[in-house]
Amino acid sequence: MSNKTKPRVLALCALALVAAPLSAHADAAKDLQVAGRALTFLENGPTGKATLGVVFDPSKPASVAEKNAIMAAIGGGMSAGALTVVGKPVEAGDVGSVSGVAALYITTGVNAGPVGAAAKGKKLITIGSDMSCVTSGACVMSVSADPKVEIVVSRSAASAVGAVFKAAFRMMIREV
Repeated sequence: MSNKTKPRVLALCALALVAAPLSAHADAAKDLQVAGRALTFLENGPTGKATLGVVFDPSKPASVAEKNAIMAAIGGGMSAGALTVVGKPVEAGDVGSVSGVAALYITTGVNAGPVGAAAKGKKLITIGSDMSCVTSGACVMSVSADPKVEIVVSRSAASAVGAVFKAAFRMMIREV
């Protein structure tokens, strides 16, 4: 590689590194919007202002990055129909003592089993973007907005926390 091409290659690599986190922010924002709307379909679900605990593992960079993207997407409050979602970062080990949250969003990389068990004990809805969280029964629902909106609900996890979804919503989701 010539000395003239090195700066161009380095600049291109730097742009790629900068663009990668931006795409993660866009996905988090879309997934979060879907999650917020899904909460409005709960029978006796939250209304007005609701706090979403964003569960992350500080030892896992991907989990921290997703938490940061979600918190950035929420900002001072994200509207989802009649619901305004605000965020609260929660370390995975602190879920058992968390209070004041309407639901928990489990970031990718968190050991969902213990988090899901603690959430069930507190009757909290758990949401994640990782399908394995739902299929394991640790999350009540998995949301994904890319390439198309997909919401998957675990019947057993929903039942364990007393979550009942409106009939109109159940027609739009897949249950496992």
